[in-house]
Amino acid sequence: MTDHEIFELGDFTLGGITVPDVRLAYTTYGQLAPDAANAIVFPTWFAGTHEANEWLIGAGKALDTDRYFVIVPNLFGNGLSSSPSNTPAPHDRARFPHATMLDNVTAQHRLVTERFGITRLALVLGASMGAGQTYQWAVAHPDMVERIAAITGSPCTSPHNQVFLEGLRAALTADADFADGEYRTPPRRGLRAFSRIYAGWGLSQAFYWERVYAALGFETLEDFLTGVWENNFRDWDANDLLAMMHTWEHADIGRTPGFDGDTRAALASITARTLSMPSRKDLYFPPEDEQWAVQHIPDAELRVIPGIWGHLAGGGADPDAAAFIDAALREHLGR
Repeated sequence: MTDHEIFELGDFTLGGITVPDVRLAYTTYGQLAPDAANAIVFPTWFAGTHEANEWLIGAGKALDTDRYFVIVPNLFGNGLSSSPSNTPAPHDRARFPHATMLDNVTAQHRLVTERFGITRLALVLGASMGAGQTYQWAVAHPDMVERIAAITGSPCTSPHNQVFLEGLRAALTADADFADGEYRTPPRRGLRAFSRIYAGWGLSQAFYWERVYAALGFETLEDFLTGVWENNFRDWDANDLLAMMHTWEHADIGRTPGFDGDTRAALASITARTLSMPSRKDLYFPPEDEQWAVQHIPDAELRVIPGIWGHLAGGGADPDAAAFIDAALREHLGR
């Protein structure tokens, strides 16, 4: 794994509970300009670390490290930042507080301002849960964010999306080895069930109908389910997954202080130049949801990522979708 650094937050509030010695893991790429005007924040997604974002970062890429200083903060619960798996009692395991999107952005804001002295961000962007944090940045710190790009994500989690997450939670916690989060050995059966449910949602029906997995080197569907989906989740800590799922399930920028749960008003408050990029066949962040969101954001632009990769179109695995995203970001940055 690419090296990361730790920003010590000290006593910090997560889900309304003050936790001592909270840590935010992050990685930076490129050099901060003398006037600090080239900074970009690129938060991570569910079950991903900073490494998952690197496909867009580097010399000659959309987030060109010869031009920009890119900060990738890791989500609370992902095993690098404070999480159930690395937090001591009494806030360990299933007792880890329910961190919110706003908690994550509040910690990131402290990192950006206290560690680097940055007062203006050229861009905040993210995919999936990273997109949720992106919207949260624009609402919580409107005077600081010049542009946002939300990729395969939303400003609030829809009821249908919540149903998907409830299915994942039920599968994971039904394993007797889970032991209400007090497991001594990983709940392998629960993790396997979790993985297979995720496989049906992360990619589109057309992806499976056209057997794209065969072109990726998997002879059978079973090989793909085992080699990709089970392999992806088998080593994750179950409590960490559940912690990130809670953040995702309860995401809503309308809960930002001052908006009293009014998501439309929160969207209307966004002053950052906004680009939303849903994936055409995403099953839990469908384009229709983002069409609803952008109509409430002044001068927001919607660009639908083509193809049949569903939600995973936002992660760089599909070369065509990756090229589409890269080009859109270059244009959004005025390059």
